[in-house]
Amino acid sequence: MTIRTLPDLVPDSKIKLPKQAERTLSSGLTVIAIRRPAVPLVELRLRVPFGRAPLARATVLSQSLFTGTATMSSIDIAAELQAVGGGLSAGLDPDRLLITGNSLAAGLDRMLEILAGVLTDAAYPADEVATERDRLVDHIQVAQSQPAHLARTALLKRMYGRHPYAVQTPEPEQVKGVRPAQLRALHADRVRPDGSVLVLVGDLNVEKAIDAAEKALGGWIGPGRDGKVPPTPALEPGPLVLVDRPGAVQSSLRMALPAVPRTDPDHAPLQLANMVFGGYFSSRWVENIREDKGYTYGPHTAIEHFVAGSALVVSAEVATEVTGPAMLETLYELGRIASLPPGEDELEQARRYALGTLRLGMSTQAGLAGLASIYASFGLRLDYLTEYSAALSSVTREQVADVAARYLAPSRAVSVVLGDAEKVEAQLAALTAVERGAE
Repeated sequence: MTIRTLPDLVPDSKIKLPKQAERTLSSGLTVIAIRRPAVPLVELRLRVPFGRAPLARATVLSQSLFTGTATMSSIDIAAELQAVGGGLSAGLDPDRLLITGNSLAAGLDRMLEILAGVLTDAAYPADEVATERDRLVDHIQVAQSQPAHLARTALLKRMYGRHPYAVQTPEPEQVKGVRPAQLRALHADRVRPDGSVLVLVGDLNVEKAIDAAEKALGGWIGPGRDGKVPPTPALEPGPLVLVDRPGAVQSSLRMALPAVPRTDPDHAPLQLANMVFGGYFSSRWVENIREDKGYTYGPHTAIEHFVAGSALVVSAEVATEVTGPAMLETLYELGRIASLPPGEDELEQARRYALGTLRLGMSTQAGLAGLASIYASFGLRLDYLTEYSAALSSVTREQVADVAARYLAPSRAVSVVLGDAEKVEAQLAALTAVERGAE
């Protein structure tokens, strides 16, 4: 029998960008249309600046945006969108209100008309708002019983202190107090086209798609509100924060380390240093605490980008009895990546993974729309993909070692552990200074 080897991936092949067009309307709305005719659909992404909006009200608004207008109920909106094979929904991050949707290519004009009706005439009916508000309260209460959410909440507080990013989920009582009139006022004040970016991707003529957007959204006007968030504070290393969860059979380990924006020259080498450390399945940290020692199932690291700053976040859930050993191995692997250059094969494997996932992310209409929308909210365009790909391809071992030493040294980390303090505090105190935090 002849054994055939799989062909190598070719991540170094040049990225071919699809046809695209861009226009900034008189209202200040930027529209980007990208042709990707694989299937007869269109993906829509609209990002509206929403930094520093009152968190509880902004969160309820995002969940209630499509509950009706003066002329259409939520059922009417859903039915009209369904008739063109699509749907629209909204969400929120610390910087933007995000509207996501899709439809058949032939239904783009109608989807844009419905979107325009919501943007200019959202009614926030009391009964619908009450339903969404109650649903949101239930969701938050469930999240507050989940270790991952509690650990994330504690880490954000430790990272950001008094910065607006420190709290990203409102309290249930705050949500319960939100009223429809407050949502209408917030909508009128903040849901504005100035500074917003609309991305359309799919089986479309790019210029005609922008014309359709301009026609449908021509009545959406008004100056933007200055919601600029101040730069994030530098991470301040200090004692590990231990949040007590009595009786927990697992501990949630979280760390944050410095990172840089996508446009920084250190970004590509830092991304590869992250990959070598813990950013994918074959990384050092995953091999160590998952494959070799069996401390955890899904350890993960990732660079998180917000408009006001970036950070590298380290996450793992480990059994209570190995909390200290897992932290020890994490600190060891951070020290190793910060003090020793990766091997040539190790770096090349991480590079291929990074380049391959970059291409995979833009391989579908939805993936391409998401990338284009995210990049646009940071002032970037799709040509960043070619620049970033070239940067990843050219990073050397010496560059990875340099950024790892500056950003990934364990002395740069802020750390949080959520677990049964009675059982894990002594383990952790043997490694580092520990202080108790509130759950």
